[in-house]
Amino acid sequence: MTTLHDPTVRSFASDNYSGVHPDVLAAITAANDGHQVAYGEDVYTARLQEVFAGHFGDGVEAFPVFNGTGANVTGLQSMLPRWGAVVSASTAHINVDEGGAPERVAGIKILNVPTEDGKLTPDLVDLEAWGWGDEHRAQPLVVSITQSTELGTLYTPDEIRALADHAHARGMFLHLDGARIANAAAALDLPLRAFTRDVGVDVLSFGGTKNGALGAEAIVVLDPAASVGLQYLRKLNMQLASKMRFVSAQLIALLEDDLYLRNARHANAMAQRLRGAVEAGIADGSIRGVAFSQPTQSNGVFATLPDGVADALRTSFRFYDWDAAKNEVRWMCAFDTSEADVDAFVAELSRLT
Repeated sequence: MTTLHDPTVRSFASDNYSGVHPDVLAAITAANDGHQVAYGEDVYTARLQEVFAGHFGDGVEAFPVFNGTGANVTGLQSMLPRWGAVVSASTAHINVDEGGAPERVAGIKILNVPTEDGKLTPDLVDLEAWGWGDEHRAQPLVVSITQSTELGTLYTPDEIRALADHAHARGMFLHLDGARIANAAAALDLPLRAFTRDVGVDVLSFGGTKNGALGAEAIVVLDPAASVGLQYLRKLNMQLASKMRFVSAQLIALLEDDLYLRNARHANAMAQRLRGAVEAGIADGSIRGVAFSQPTQSNGVFATLPDGVADALRTSFRFYDWDAAKNEVRWMCAFDTSEADVDAFVAELSRLT
């Protein structure tokens, strides 16, 4: 097949726009020869369990799936009875960007709480964590957080521990959507387990696709008491890969030699380069009318632009509006974003403002 796209076109819309890291493609190729037992009874999926245990500790179990929505929906479904509800930030992916899948597929009520920075606190959780025993109210039994958040912000380990203790004291479990968990690990400069298992997270979605994989995520059960029936729910939710070795091989490639961390560090560094260059332009007057709406703590930059600038800039670089009413936009960097990409983007922004 001939190449159908222009590989020189660059984007700041999403880390999902990036290609597949060459080492991940090589891992798929390495797993390709011969036959392996289907549906997860292969040597790559067995090895993946050891790799996850190396990062999160003994006793964890990983369930490879195709995508982040599938990981979130299936993982949460395993944590809740039919009458259960999930408390999340209003900006959470499960609340905004999954097409109602938690409600429609898993039958889960989302109790969402507005936040300024995409982060929950124990006090915010309590706005919706009430009504236990009331047969008229969906029962809040899980708190779900995102790390790094949809606004590019980070929870510290102490903040997650406070949420976990708060949830557990109320008979609730703590779920973590880790679509960009690698970016959080890189920004915090901490091992994965330091802000997950060690501080009370019960079940997490581990993201690979946004960090160099072709299409590979996993549900990771850190506390077996928090999850029931995943071996059945994964198939029920159409997330059981028949040729699972190719999903597992991608995650092994990311995790076995810390490729996930190198990729995420680069993406985070490009976001810092982007923000720093825009800040410098604001300071010297070459960029006018631009302000930042969130701290840049991982690989996303959130900013507000003058009227008309976003659409003009999008003729050269695609990116998304975050809140069009406020002229707020999101610029995402990926593992393959280059310094030249950033510099060209900032130069065009400067020209347009």
